[in-house]
Amino acid sequence: MLMRRLGIIGAGGMAETLLQALAEGLPAPLEAVVILASARSAEKARRLLERFGEKLARQRLVDTERAAFLATRPDVVAECAGHGAVREHGAAVLEAGAELIVISTGALADDALRVALEEAAARGGTRLVLPPGAVGGIDVLGAARLSGLEEVTYTGRKPPLAWKGTPAEALLDLGALTEATVFFDGTAREAALRYPQNANVAATVALAGAGFDATRVRLVADPGITRNLHEVSVRSAAAEFSIRLEGRPSAANPKTSLTAGYSLAREVLNRARPLVV
Repeated sequence: MLMRRLGIIGAGGMAETLLQALAEGLPAPLEAVVILASARSAEKARRLLERFGEKLARQRLVDTERAAFLATRPDVVAECAGHGAVREHGAAVLEAGAELIVISTGALADDALRVALEEAAARGGTRLVLPPGAVGGIDVLGAARLSGLEEVTYTGRKPPLAWKGTPAEALLDLGALTEATVFFDGTAREAALRYPQNANVAATVALAGAGFDATRVRLVADPGITRNLHEVSVRSAAAEFSIRLEGRPSAANPKTSLTAGYSLAREVLNRARPLVV
């Protein structure tokens, strides 16, 4: 059954990218789009919905309480609000029977949370969905996993100031770098937990492939680039391949690749279209 009622958690830059893509790409307006926002973000959420208007849905609502949000009976809920939102709302959304699309995949480095969400999805008779986000090749990685993976490495390169506000600040003088510097080399689990705003890609690669503890991650501050670079190298029994994706940073949050918002939008649009590619 095609999606008719959409819920969105969050009203930041990711939600804005999603709403714009929906307004331009939906085959027909939905019955309802409802945003769950904090009290301080509620007015911003209302302005977003009104900007795109009836191209989105006949009914457009903002709720600041989860119970009221779930009472609107969304078929699908798209998370656009970070790891904390996954922990706070994920299980309740799934138990209510809504399909939950999580873009903040790094939250699932917490095995207890991941298991709790999977169990909640089973109880609700629905699914927890993880879009590729800012990286490509997740489909071929998942296929290669079935043949047996031998090595998976993800390297994330960003301009130095894109790492501002992360533990990298304590390791490097980000404003004075003159050459590319690796400041983290470890497992995907460590990367996702220590750099939650920047390492969702590492988590997605791990979940699709060799797992959090067998996926190597390198994080690099590179003054020679102006965009976010994501590189995945895989060796398996079926194939060896490398993928390099140069993504433009989100204007609203330079720590986030703009591609991630459009990846989420594609996942949502696929639930409103009769043909899925």
